[in-house]
Amino acid sequence: MKVATWNVNSIRTRLQIVTDWLQQHQIDVLCLQETKVQDHEFPRSPFEDLGYNIYISGQKSYNGVALFSLNPMTDVSLGFSPIVGEVDVGEFDQQKRVISGVVDGVRIVNLYVPNGSSVGSDKYVYKLAWLKMLRTYLQKLQNQQPEICICGDFNIALEDKDIYTNKGRDNHIMSSTLEREALKQILELGFKDVFRKFSDEPEQYSWWDYRSGGFARNRGWRIDHHYLTEKLYQQAVKSWIDVEPRRLEKPSDHAPVVVVL
Repeated sequence: MKVATWNVNSIRTRLQIVTDWLQQHQIDVLCLQETKVQDHEFPRSPFEDLGYNIYISGQKSYNGVALFSLNPMTDVSLGFSPIVGEVDVGEFDQQKRVISGVVDGVRIVNLYVPNGSSVGSDKYVYKLAWLKMLRTYLQKLQNQQPEICICGDFNIALEDKDIYTNKGRDNHIMSSTLEREALKQILELGFKDVFRKFSDEPEQYSWWDYRSGGFARNRGWRIDHHYLTEKLYQQAVKSWIDVEPRRLEKPSDHAPVVVVL
């Protein structure tokens, strides 16, 4: 099974890029983030014409996640609430950032983690609280489905080598100590970074800022990840970042990341 994650930064804007890419690659499950469209306006038919079953959770102009699967998914759920409960989740499901479903015995959890804006800001506090809720969600989910692939735009570079620069990493959004610690606590539930199973080299990134020639100068960050439970991690045979879509005209600022199980 080939699973890809991709922050498309507006599915309607990148529609042709995504459909072309899917026709070039045999992707079984595609996890999208930042679709930026309400459910009734989602461009379903181009992907259904390619044979995909579509599962979406969107909102106008912001956030939004989607799952495309060649095989129908079961037990599809939106947000934290179906697992954690509405009372405990509170405001966290107001933003459409979580969608999951089961296919071929694997629970796919597609995430768009909040950016956090800047260290110490209200949005940063929200991000840390959101990550704490994610840990609770995954802990409960493991009791239902032992084989889990969590993937998406985590907005966190876990290691220094996942960033192009050494300057101010500890106090920079997406690489601050508290963000990294929150993600590590999630991974301690039994998840492993599958990309690093196959490559331990630096300067491999999945996001480049549109400004200052970020992509041309390879001034990037690796913030899009696949984390797998132990059995799936052992079954993984390949993982890579496909930078080619980032070279196209009017691309997303992220590249797709693929894992083969």
